[in-house]
Amino acid sequence: SPDSRLSYEVDWTGRFRGSTPAVVRPGSTSEVAEVLRMCNESGTAVVPQGGNTGLVGGSTPMSGEVVLSLGRLKDLEPVDLAAGQVTAGAGVTISAVHELAAEAGLAYGVDLASRDSATVGGTVATNAGGIHLLRYGGTREQLAGIQAVMADGRVIAHMGGLAKDNTGYDLAGLFCGSEGTLAVVTAARLRLVSRPGETVVALVGLESVPAAVAAAVPLRSVRSLTAAELLLDDGVRLVCESFGRPAPFARGSAAYLLLEAASEDDPAGELASAVGALDGVEQVAVAADTRKAAALWAYRELHTPAVNLLGPPRKLDVTLPADQLARFLAEVRLAVARVEPAAKAWLFGHIGDGNIHVNISGPWREACSQEVGDRLDQAVFELVAALGGSISAEHGIGIAKRRWLHLNRSEEEIETFRSIKAALDPSGILNPNVLIP
Repeated sequence: SPDSRLSYEVDWTGRFRGSTPAVVRPGSTSEVAEVLRMCNESGTAVVPQGGNTGLVGGSTPMSGEVVLSLGRLKDLEPVDLAAGQVTAGAGVTISAVHELAAEAGLAYGVDLASRDSATVGGTVATNAGGIHLLRYGGTREQLAGIQAVMADGRVIAHMGGLAKDNTGYDLAGLFCGSEGTLAVVTAARLRLVSRPGETVVALVGLESVPAAVAAAVPLRSVRSLTAAELLLDDGVRLVCESFGRPAPFARGSAAYLLLEAASEDDPAGELASAVGALDGVEQVAVAADTRKAAALWAYRELHTPAVNLLGPPRKLDVTLPADQLARFLAEVRLAVARVEPAAKAWLFGHIGDGNIHVNISGPWREACSQEVGDRLDQAVFELVAALGGSISAEHGIGIAKRRWLHLNRSEEEIETFRSIKAALDPSGILNPNVLIP
């Protein structure tokens, strides 16, 4: 019925709204295989969907595709302590993986604000990074094996989890980040990491944005550092106003670094020494217990919902070379203003790996938002490309960025993408409208 399909037809931001004739909710890999076999034989396009927390329209049925929801694939096996690994179905949430790993005295290296709804399958499809990429790498680095269903219904499973297995093509690495265009991932074997004994979180107020960018360079050498996030004064104030939270300090700073350090021993001393050596530090708040740490993290994690309250934003995530990051932060708002003076760019992100989230809100009417929004996207992406950066750090290309893929990928690379797609999905039924122009 239309009511039951509705939540599957709109993305989390509310920006992408499509329609589907049906939502199919298989409960096993064999059922996924049968669905894809039938769709392939009939030439029916399919959009795989996990937690539907994507930000680029990659799992929205914009052209009337059937939605293949993987939310029922929730098998989560016991942790393999000998290997330090766990096997999880595509519909398992990231928070569930964290909880199971913690019960075994371990941790999962990928974490993100949408952890309670984002799923293993979705994070594999987009090669999600998250807040701890600085320490552990992205999703691709956590994959020890994968199970996937090809477009024609064939099942591929390579789940041994061996640390060394040099037996040909790395299909897990290929499918990871392919946004459901090559196969439908139904389960993954994930590497776990040691659970640190002590964690400390600090919010550092700095006198300027360049000072915050410069500070990130020496901080990356702090061995216990697990996260380094950049916040700006206007974004922190928006979070406080939107959710009734107190300001972190009596007076604001131009920029903030949210730092998390974790190790077997108390990392507070190492982090304090590193922060004490930075230039431009104005004020510091430190949290050593879970409740206070969560309160500091909220200033970062509530940025996205706070911006969403202003209306569906243009959500861009980009990566810049370290030596161009300060220049980008200084110029991107000017680039946005030249296109639409009434638009507002909210900037925050994972400064430890150069990943900046650019959220653009504005008063434009729905009738003209597409045209204005496309010009805003282009202005930001062209600036990123000119500075040697990437137009997609962790959200993927989806529908939103497809037309600008050429800014980062050569014609030869894109043609190679098409060749791989044609070889693995000759009928073109798997998520046919995303990624590849």
